[in-house]
Amino acid sequence: MILKPLLFSALLCFACSGYAQSKKDIKKNSISSITITETTNGKTINDEKTSYDDKGEVTEKIEYNKEGALKRTIKNKLNNLGDVVEEEEYDEKNNLKERTIIKYNALGDKKEELIYDANKKLLKKHVYVYDGKGLKTERKTLDAAGKLVSTKKYTYTFK
Repeated sequence: MILKPLLFSALLCFACSGYAQSKKDIKKNSISSITITETTNGKTINDEKTSYDDKGEVTEKIEYNKEGALKRTIKNKLNNLGDVVEEEEYDEKNNLKERTIIKYNALGDKKEELIYDANKKLLKKHVYVYDGKGLKTERKTLDAAGKLVSTKKYTYTFK
C-alpha cells in the first residue's frame, strides 16, 4: 500500500520538472506553448497553459479551475529586451479585469507598476527603490490619489 503514495509522488515530481523548462530549452526546442493537464479517475482536466514567443518569453498564461473551466488569462506585451511592459488580466468570461503598465529604469530594473481597472481608471501604483548595488530595497504601494498605502522592505543577508 505504501507503493501507491510513493509512485504518485514520483509522478508528481516528474510532471512538475517537465513544466519547469528553462527559457534556453524553450528557444532551442522551438516550444510555442506548454499545456498542463491532470488525469484523475479517467477524466482529463486542463490545469494551465503558457504560451511563449520566439525568444522564450511568456506572452500568455491561461489558468483553469479545479473543474477545468477557464479561470483567468494573463497576456503580456514585451519590449525588445524581453521585459514585460504591459500585463492584461482577463476573467473567466474573457472580460478585461486589470491592466498593469510596467516602467523600467536605465539599468533595466522595474521602477514602477501602474495598475488600472477595465475602464482605464488608476487603482494603485507600485514604486520600487534600489540601493547602490542595484538590490531592491522597497516596494511602495500608493493609492490612486498618490497616498502611501504600504511599504514592503527587502533585507539581504550576505555571506
